[in-house]
Amino acid sequence: MFYSIKELVEQASLDYQGNVAELMIATEHELTGRERDEVLRLMKRNLEVMKASVELGLDESKSRSVLTGGDAAKLDAYLKTGQTLSDYTVLTAAKNAIAVNEHNAKMGLVCATPTAGSAGCLPAVLTSAIEKLGLSESQQLNFLLAAGAFGLVIANNASISGAEGGCQAEVGSASAMSSAALVLAAGGSPYQASQAICFVIKNMLGLICDPVAGLVEVPCVKRNAMGASYAFIAADMALAGIESKIPVDEVIDAMYQVGSSLPTAFRETAEGGLATTPTGRRLQAEIFGE
Repeated sequence: MFYSIKELVEQASLDYQGNVAELMIATEHELTGRERDEVLRLMKRNLEVMKASVELGLDESKSRSVLTGGDAAKLDAYLKTGQTLSDYTVLTAAKNAIAVNEHNAKMGLVCATPTAGSAGCLPAVLTSAIEKLGLSESQQLNFLLAAGAFGLVIANNASISGAEGGCQAEVGSASAMSSAALVLAAGGSPYQASQAICFVIKNMLGLICDPVAGLVEVPCVKRNAMGASYAFIAADMALAGIESKIPVDEVIDAMYQVGSSLPTAFRETAEGGLATTPTGRRLQAEIFGE
């Protein structure tokens, strides 16, 4: 069992030849008693749900609130023009993240990673990585297990709840987990994966949770797209050998401190930020009445 990213990196490096996924399987057995085969079976089901949510989210239908829907299809069509400014892999991740969260907004089945509101980041990064790196199913499962290992530490030492720590705790954590797993999938070390977490979280410190009308749609859907994009940039920075001046566990502690200091208006109450703009108030009235 590990209680910090430092311990995770040390144990994976010394005892599991750098394989964070195997360390997570052992930890899952220690915590729940589940055997290896069951852990892999459950994770395979998560993988299936993630892939399905990406595909199903690419339609043009709207959510019941009509706040979101159809943007993933727009980005998909734009990608197919071949005239995008951003890299194909990163923009595909952004598109897939939007797709998952639009599917969630339409009451579709998603895998909370770590929450439903941030469910787009990890499937988006993973599906793009599958295409970019040619990951086998075993490698895909390792990706999810590794992301879970890093996410476990973040959840235990900070927060993954927007109501508790703002959107930095939801999309920030999801993006960080995704970036760490991406580093490993690309052949990086556990230490480099930990640096990717630093870059993501430091960039998202203070990100508030301000859902318009209290619904997990605006600005949540597009924040997932940006979070998926950050995951790739942070992974490349880590793989390039760039290091954070602040140790990763201190970065996570800082996220907890910042989240705890946020006024309640900025923690999923729809009482601040974008939710209280004139347009935000108007949309809320249109959906729920005055």
